Amino acid sequence: MRRFLEQAGLPLLRCLDPERAHGLALKALRAGLAPQSGPITSSRLAVQFAGLDLPNPLGLAAGFDKNAEAVAPLLQAGFGFIEVGAATPRPQPGNPRPRLFRLGEDRAAINRFGFNNEGMDRIAGRLAARSDSGIVGLNLGANKDSDDRAGDFAKVLKTTAPHIDFATVNVSSPNTEKLRDLQGKAALSALLEGVNAANVTGVPIFLKIAPDLSETDLDDIAEVAVEQRISAIITTNTTLSRTGLESHHAGEAGGLSGQPLFDLSTRVLARLYLRLEGRIPLIGVGGIASAEQAMAKIRAGASALQLYTALVYEGLSLVPRILGEMDNQLARDDVTSISELVGSDAPVWAEADG
Repeated sequence: MRRFLEQAGLPLLRCLDPERAHGLALKALRAGLAPQSGPITSSRLAVQFAGLDLPNPLGLAAGFDKNAEAVAPLLQAGFGFIEVGAATPRPQPGNPRPRLFRLGEDRAAINRFGFNNEGMDRIAGRLAARSDSGIVGLNLGANKDSDDRAGDFAKVLKTTAPHIDFATVNVSSPNTEKLRDLQGKAALSALLEGVNAANVTGVPIFLKIAPDLSETDLDDIAEVAVEQRISAIITTNTTLSRTGLESHHAGEAGGLSGQPLFDLSTRVLARLYLRLEGRIPLIGVGGIASAEQAMAKIRAGASALQLYTALVYEGLSLVPRILGEMDNQLARDDVTSISELVGSDAPVWAEADG
């Protein structure tokens, strides 16, 4: 029945303003109207990642549930883990609307939200009150008007750490002015040092990077991440590139996600994987909409995965479909654990044009 409601509802939601449609989707989740397959796992799909035991490697990227309003139903959608947020110390409205655009011809989206959220205290309260099991992380952000953006990340971590399984330092959103400047070597090192100092509970710290990076940038990020003992790197956030788009929304400002990001993000993933030589595991995100693409990310160097934009077009039933096809493929190929495939095609992807 829930599957039927999803298939009937998706076309209707796509007739609405994208941000309003997303709000209605969250309400449907909270009302129990979305597909709930429960945790999906097998001996082939289960992975140990950054000290976490994941039932499967497919997670939900940050931004879908910014304020941790639908954690329980999302954990029942089949994901191996979910990430909520981004959370900032103080509530902020984000950028003016409209700020979310569907690019249907490109199976993509552009957003310029600007870290709109209800603030760390309300988000921490919801996370503290949850009774469900499952791996839940929080994306850490900084207030747009902050005098100490690096300090904001540490502040959010201190407040929320007792209620989460991992925290992601997000310095790669293109929608907060000068935020990406924190990816520079000296600034990033100082930021992560401050976050580590604030991490009194010892939760795994992840770093989320942009796809629009030079080879020197990747060298610096790899060096700093190792020095600061980062537990994982999420590769990648949205892109500023607009290459090859067909939609009339292509000229909108903001970060591009979805299918056009797949090749770019996968190349960056592979190049970072080869630099790190197994010292830090990677989460591959960007353009995943099928089991084939999920497996490509694994072979390019990802030990775990995240998706988001594909759900706009396919709905939450995409999650068990991808995982089921992945598990079947592993069985057919006589692979006992998906971890065996990590990085097997990294050299190919790293040398790909683009």
